[in-house]
Amino acid sequence: MDRLPLLTGLLTAWALLTAQVARGEEPFSLPLECQLESARWQPCTLTVERLGEHWWLQVGGRRLDFHHDGRGQIELQDAAREPRLVQPHWRSEQALCWGGICAKGALPLD
Repeated sequence: MDRLPLLTGLLTAWALLTAQVARGEEPFSLPLECQLESARWQPCTLTVERLGEHWWLQVGGRRLDFHHDGRGQIELQDAAREPRLVQPHWRSEQALCWGGICAKGALPLD
């Protein structure tokens, strides 16, 4: 599998995000694909308010907020459930997941 397009997309998104953040133009949003609890992949939007600290995924009418405490813990806040701690992990289809929430595309990585 050719990973060059993915790497190029990630680097481009990272460069754009870094430039936006450096200029104080937060939050920054970009389109991705998301999967909720093994359902079908669907369009979503990632918005980063504070890089590495607070971001959210908008999947249809559902907003999933993520807060990183700076010590390795990520809390997911979802109006449909109680806040919970989630661990990030990569899946084989180059998707980044937090608990049962996955996203793929030009993800900005910090």
